[in-house]
Amino acid sequence: AVSGVQLKDGRRIPADRVIIATGGRSYPLTGSTGDGYRFAAVLGHTITPLKPALVPLESSTPWIREVQGLALKNVAIKVLNNAGKTIYTDFGELLFTHFGVSGPIILSASTHLEQADSYRLLIDLKPALTPEQLDLRLQRDFMKNGRKVFHNALTELLPRTLIPVMVELVAVDPDKPVNQINKVERQRLAALLKELALDITSLRPIAEAIVTAGGVAINEIDPTTMESKLVKGLFFAGEVIDVNAYTGGFNLQIAFSTGHLAGNSC
Repeated sequence: AVSGVQLKDGRRIPADRVIIATGGRSYPLTGSTGDGYRFAAVLGHTITPLKPALVPLESSTPWIREVQGLALKNVAIKVLNNAGKTIYTDFGELLFTHFGVSGPIILSASTHLEQADSYRLLIDLKPALTPEQLDLRLQRDFMKNGRKVFHNALTELLPRTLIPVMVELVAVDPDKPVNQINKVERQRLAALLKELALDITSLRPIAEAIVTAGGVAINEIDPTTMESKLVKGLFFAGEVIDVNAYTGGFNLQIAFSTGHLAGNSC
């Protein structure tokens, strides 16, 4: 049973109830150094493997740096593993950075990824349109802008900073008149708009993560009180526990709820 807390300088604070609410290992500049995991482990608790969660992703795709700072809204993503299996899909906003991608849907996707593995990220820039509808849209746009050259005819379709990248990837002369674009070239553009691919090489470091995945094993904590099942009088709250969620305030709610329960149970 708990009898108190011993400080670093050797002093002891008597207590028959102690709550470990020290946070995770993410954002160490705030003082969250992961000490709580060590405290719990010394007392016999299992600590599940720690990894960054809700963290940006790094990419080796060369053109990323050309569009850093560009935010895309209302796009759909699909994340594939090395076997080509879809492991995550989402819809919302993402941000290109100098190292890769970030933004709400990317942060949520990161919770499904492992640091040591590589992945393929597919971005659907026009998720509201089927491939057939998108092809008709391109035909209308090309007819409307028939006298323009290719790279100048895409301003209503794409953000300006993304146009040079798309033109290069679709392998069409940027100065080719739009009325000379053939069906194969148009379909290549449509396919790229539906599946803009990036290679994901790793997660950013845990110091940049919003939360830490892993922590004190939940099967060793009484969920009705947040008290340890191993040490009487020891309670846990917040990110030190092996519980994490998607972005959107859910992790704050976990901290508030477990803290409230632990505090009222002491």
